[in-house]
Amino acid sequence: MFKKNHSDDSSNFWISYADLMAGLLFVFILLIGAIVSKSIILKSNLHEKEDTLLQISQTLKQKEANLEKIKMSLAEKKRDVEEKKKDIEKKKKDIEEKKKLISTKDKNLLETQKILKLRKDEIDKLNKMLLAANTQRDLLSKKIIVVQNILKDTNASLHKKNKKLDDYKGRIIVLSDQLSDVNQTVQDKDKEVLKLLNALDERETKYDGLIEKLQSQKAKIKSLTGIKLKVVAALKDELGDKVAIDKNSGALRVSSNILFDKGSAVLKEGAKAELKKVFEEYIGALVTNPKIRPHLDKIIIEGHTDSDGGYIYNLNLSQKRALAVMNYLLTLDFSKEHNIKPLMIASGRAYLDPVIVNGVEDKDASRRIEIKFRLKNEDAMHEIEKVLDAE
Repeated sequence: MFKKNHSDDSSNFWISYADLMAGLLFVFILLIGAIVSKSIILKSNLHEKEDTLLQISQTLKQKEANLEKIKMSLAEKKRDVEEKKKDIEKKKKDIEEKKKLISTKDKNLLETQKILKLRKDEIDKLNKMLLAANTQRDLLSKKIIVVQNILKDTNASLHKKNKKLDDYKGRIIVLSDQLSDVNQTVQDKDKEVLKLLNALDERETKYDGLIEKLQSQKAKIKSLTGIKLKVVAALKDELGDKVAIDKNSGALRVSSNILFDKGSAVLKEGAKAELKKVFEEYIGALVTNPKIRPHLDKIIIEGHTDSDGGYIYNLNLSQKRALAVMNYLLTLDFSKEHNIKPLMIASGRAYLDPVIVNGVEDKDASRRIEIKFRLKNEDAMHEIEKVLDAE
């Protein structure tokens, strides 16, 4: 008998619990229906707006003249919208809090729906488990009563909030229609800016490629302009300690005091043997070295004087001395054997290139004959090197 009454109480409880859940489910279905109907209305409105936007885009150029006036009015309206948005944000926060409570209740409803979908045998198993949890049942029933009271209060407040939201939605729709026109123009401008940025990126990539190509060409030209240094280094290795040459230009210097009397352009007989020796050593290293000969263009005999006397006098003297040395060197069998004549030229520099020591002209050192060489395209290489080294 006791068991039967207990079973009746349990069945009554579950019947009332099921009625409650059915009521909550009905409310939930109504909410979903309202949301679905609202979304359908919004979609239809969106389709209509898309059609109107197509028409507006065709007449957009005509309205650009009036855009500034519209912007001024929109600015004032935006202020009103911002103030209204602030009020809406406050109300949204309240609604979000309410939504959180509703979401917790929705979770309970979803769990209840899962329970209702269970088969009868699973419900029987649950009933057996619930019989063993009678102590928890009382706590759950109290919680359900509290939830019911909260739901009543929440539904009443939600009803009021929904009315206010409907009013605000109407106002927002009007403002959104006005803002959508402006947003469309902004989107068109953004597309134009994006095209310009893409074009700029393409130009930057082309520019980077050109810079990379220029750097590689610059490295090749640098290697070509370094030929003179390589030739001077090879010449030093070839001569060793036999003949001293300038470390930068590779020129051979012979003092005029050894070759000529003062003020004279007649080569001394006693100096010819020494001149022949150093010339054959120096020029021999140039014309017989396979690393140097392909690049050799000219062999230059230069006469230099000190700054005593006038420029024309010194220029004439230096020119005559250079010619005297060249004429002698061309008589040598060595010059004929190696066909030096087409390579040799003579020039006078007067006192244009003096030897300066501690800021003062060394006149003895300035009076000299220089035998030097010029490489093919050397002037062009010097100009290229200046351009490459320029900042």
